[in-house]
Amino acid sequence: MSDLAPPELSRIVKLSDLGEAPVNGEIIANADECTKLANRFDLPKVSSLVAEYELVSDGEKIKAYGLLKVQLTQFCAISGQPFPVNIREEFQIAFVKKQAEALTPEAEIELASEDCDVMEFQNAQIDIGEAVAQSLYLALDPYPRGPDAEKIAKQQGLKSEEEAGPFGALSALKDKLG
Repeated sequence: MSDLAPPELSRIVKLSDLGEAPVNGEIIANADECTKLANRFDLPKVSSLVAEYELVSDGEKIKAYGLLKVQLTQFCAISGQPFPVNIREEFQIAFVKKQAEALTPEAEIELASEDCDVMEFQNAQIDIGEAVAQSLYLALDPYPRGPDAEKIAKQQGLKSEEEAGPFGALSALKDKLG
């Protein structure tokens, strides 16, 4: 048995439950799952998470199409203050059978753009919940800016993105010369 804890939002779908017709489903995270997701992604709070999905068997692949709706709180990258965020994100994921070959630490992995939305499955089952959790992580703004970010940035003497860009330095030099 594995010592690893199950994913925070695990929803297992057995491949034997999939037929020719698409399978529709919905995931609604409970309070405990929301708390665990917030901890996993270093967020102050995940208030709600709902994902609607459709699974389609496509030969060796299982394709998942869906919509993720999340209410959460993030920390502003400028002020450090928490602020509410609503995410509404479509996702597409292809589940493929896990390959038996093991990679050595020296092995290079090359990913094509279409590989970024691919997840492996094994034991004839997929975890659509973990796929949704990973889709949430990808939807998060890595440098979130709260409602007061611009004001606080000016108070701290930080430059705006336009001022700090490659032409910002030229503009500052022009101001000094002219």
